[in-house]
Amino acid sequence: MLMSSSERLAVLRYEANGFRVIAPGTHVKCAVTGEPIQLEVLRYWSVEHQEAYATCTVATKRLAEVD
Repeated sequence: MLMSSSERLAVLRYEANGFRVIAPGTHVKCAVTGEPIQLEVLRYWSVEHQEAYATCTVATKRLAEVD
C-alpha cells in the first residue's frame, strides 16, 4: 500500500470497545507485519499488549504466541 506524504502515524490507546486517539494520524502499523492499517479499517487489536493487527489471522497467530 502506498502512503502519501500527508499521511502520518497515529498513536492510539486500545480499549475493549474501541480505541482512543492520543496523537492524530491516518494509520497505525501492524505489530506483526509492519504494514500500515488505515484507522477506518482497523478492526483487530490487543488491549493487553496495546498492539494493532492487520487481519484476524495475524491477530490470532500473535496472541497464541504471547499468551
